[in-house]
Amino acid sequence: MIKAVLIDDERLARTELRKLLTEFPEIEVVGEAANASEGIEVIENLQPDLVFLDIQMPGKTGFDMLSELEKAPHVIFTTAYDEYALKAFEVNALDYLLKPVDTKRLADAIHKLHIAEEKEAMAPAISTNRSLLSEHDQVFVKDGERCWFVKLSDIRLFESVGNYAKVFFANNKPLILKSLNALEERLDEKVFFRANRKHIVNLRLIEKIEPYFNGGLLLELKGGEKIEVSRRQTVKFKEMMSL
Repeated sequence: MIKAVLIDDERLARTELRKLLTEFPEIEVVGEAANASEGIEVIENLQPDLVFLDIQMPGKTGFDMLSELEKAPHVIFTTAYDEYALKAFEVNALDYLLKPVDTKRLADAIHKLHIAEEKEAMAPAISTNRSLLSEHDQVFVKDGERCWFVKLSDIRLFESVGNYAKVFFANNKPLILKSLNALEERLDEKVFFRANRKHIVNLRLIEKIEPYFNGGLLLELKGGEKIEVSRRQTVKFKEMMSL
């Protein structure tokens, strides 16, 4: 069963979409929200697999809301405006549905969700074994024709790039078909820290830590990369690193 949340400031739009989704028995609507702030709370509490998200809402937009999430589920935008389509795909949305939502287009979007979930389930990168990896483990990384056998302790950074993750070690930055959320489940949190929605850093390979905007931190890694720690994760980071 795929857990879904509807986030839209128009109650009628949510009601209509909920009705359309009854045609798809694999989708269970577990919650709703009328704005971005409520949406963040609902997502963090219910941990849905999928969010149907309006873009134009009072206060923060759907894009603003996504930027504040530490872990973003799959997203299908539902909006009355078509000028945001390009930006929607830049933030790795599964699909972009114009209101009023057409049943055929909705079916196409849900089909894309199934394909994305199958890819994640079949992703060969790192390992099919679900056990926790230690920093001393070696992992096989393949990008096109090039292959590496890398010790996890030598990987300083994982960066989300759409459905892929970029792996930083030495002077290499190959892409693997793996979501950051899936990687986080396999990595030892005492060594690999989720700095923000797009980055997991190796705590052992931090060169410098500086205060940053809005109470966050800026980490400089041994490879020279500068990574912002979100305000929420900064609290966790300080707890982990203090005596």
